[in-house]
Amino acid sequence: MTFEEILPLLKTGKKAVRTEGWGGTENYVKIYDSIILENGEKLDVTPYFLINVEGESEGFSMWSPTPCDVLANDWVLVE
Repeated sequence: MTFEEILPLLKTGKKAVRTEGWGGTENYVKIYDSIILENGEKLDVTPYFLINVEGESEGFSMWSPTPCDVLANDWVLVE
């Protein structure tokens, strides 16, 4: 799939990954549009991408697609 095809799916809460372009610790990208505060309150925020990574810095990092990511045609949905 292309980035143009995968973006609407990301907006619905799906997770996606590039199969060829990412050979390292990247698991998936997801869009977030809210955060949960420590008191349990949900706060709506401007949507942003997070990438799930494994390894030395396990967890999530902010992510912006590179030109290679936008032009790639090897995007797939992950469960």
